[in-house]
Amino acid sequence: MPLDHNAPPLPPVVLRAVPGAEHVLTPEALNFLAELQMRFGLRLHALMVARTRRQERIDRGELPDYLAGTREIRQGIWKAAPVPTALEDRRVEITGPVDRKMMINALNSGARVFMADFEDATAPSFANIIAGLANLIDYRDGTLEYMDDITGKTYRVGPVPALLIVRPRGLHMAEANVLMGGQPVSAALFDFGLSLFHCGRALAATGRGPFYYLPKLECHAEAKFWNEVFVYAQERMGIAQGSIKATVLIETLPAAFEMDEIVWELRDHIAGLNCGRWDYIFSYIKNLRNHPAYLLPDRSKLAMDEAFLATYAARVVKVCHRRGIHAMGGMSAAIPVKDDPQANDAAFDQVRADKKREVGMGFDGCWVAHPDLVPVAQAIFDADMPGPNQIRKPRQEWRIEPAMLLKPHQGEITEAGVRLNISVAIEYLANWLQGRGAVPIHNMMEDAATAEISRAQLWQWIRHGALVRTEFGDERRLTADWLGEMIQAEIVSILERIGPNGFHRGRYPSAARIVQEAATAETLPDFITTPAYDVLNALD
Repeated sequence: MPLDHNAPPLPPVVLRAVPGAEHVLTPEALNFLAELQMRFGLRLHALMVARTRRQERIDRGELPDYLAGTREIRQGIWKAAPVPTALEDRRVEITGPVDRKMMINALNSGARVFMADFEDATAPSFANIIAGLANLIDYRDGTLEYMDDITGKTYRVGPVPALLIVRPRGLHMAEANVLMGGQPVSAALFDFGLSLFHCGRALAATGRGPFYYLPKLECHAEAKFWNEVFVYAQERMGIAQGSIKATVLIETLPAAFEMDEIVWELRDHIAGLNCGRWDYIFSYIKNLRNHPAYLLPDRSKLAMDEAFLATYAARVVKVCHRRGIHAMGGMSAAIPVKDDPQANDAAFDQVRADKKREVGMGFDGCWVAHPDLVPVAQAIFDADMPGPNQIRKPRQEWRIEPAMLLKPHQGEITEAGVRLNISVAIEYLANWLQGRGAVPIHNMMEDAATAEISRAQLWQWIRHGALVRTEFGDERRLTADWLGEMIQAEIVSILERIGPNGFHRGRYPSAARIVQEAATAETLPDFITTPAYDVLNALD
């Protein structure tokens, strides 16, 4: 693709001044962002329109299936480009927001990889995003440190940090604080472009990057889009082609049917696929929203070794190993429980069982949400995976039919499950609107994906008139009115816990309104974070 330097685009207009912006939004960096937006913005818009059209077909009854036109790719004998040395062993990865202190703790956690998450674990206020990008620059320069003003303790990156992988925001998101041609720029191109501009050459020079996680892809056309972005960006930045390596999160239902095709489109730049299990559950509900046959029970009943989740995980391993790349397991969201040894032991046992299942299936690595869980997961993988990975362990004996990827879990919908979804969604969104994207709730580290599951389940249960087992043992059909009563009860509970001043300062009224509107909308909203982002910007 030839480069055109004869007609440079106008630089983007930055609408908001935040600390550190002068360090990140340099004229040269903004010019590079403008080039990406000008070259790829219309293509990205067309891909988002295609998502809408695909969902309309599913709503009408055309269920997801393997693509007839790409059978040769699925059945062909081929492999992706070799995984670089730095990515050979990824047995434990820790994920977290791009907050300075949390980044340092994650880099020092003992995990092989740290995923710096600009997406689900970061509330995308402009201040948070710019601070995260500035932190990447300091990491590049070896100056990433943090002093706690309260304790006086200084945090610095140790001599053997985890390998850094950046997750930009999803293709559907916009960065409302930066305009080009009067329109917001793509949040995905913003995060990717600026992180690559500032850090790409330095990481490539050491063989430790630039590496990315790509979230929420829905089809191989979107993978092709990212591949072309990579090719252009590497040429523009003077980085050798193939230096960028991406791991694609398989966290949407349509993508589960196009894994081979996604790998094929990114074959020169792909390092693996990941089981983004929480977003995948949300996507399952969202894509099959019109079909009562796919009604799901309480979130607590959605075990990874059953129904559509078990099949999806098996297909990730099968496809990855056939194509010579890593199959990365999902997040264990349990976190240590202070002052409760019994609950703490239960949380650790839950993580051990989850990682034992993953390594036994053939996964090459896994995710944890807290530094204390790194040695727990590491011990499981060390015991059962003596080599750096299990890529050479094939899984071709697994025959996976399309219906298996759609099979719903069985189980009850309970009043306790409904109330838990209300509680998690409101509590998480209230924190998100205050700028926190990773939130401990009920001894779990919750991010945007679990809030999406919670409100999507509420919508699905109302839409299809689900019968709910009440706390008295009888059954009652869930309605918008009953949901409103339970949301009101949750608000009263929060008021009793933190008082009226804390209730309003904590953004709970806005959070409760967003959750109720999303759960009772005529059509299930694509993402609850889209209306919440408008509120976040207004509050910011």
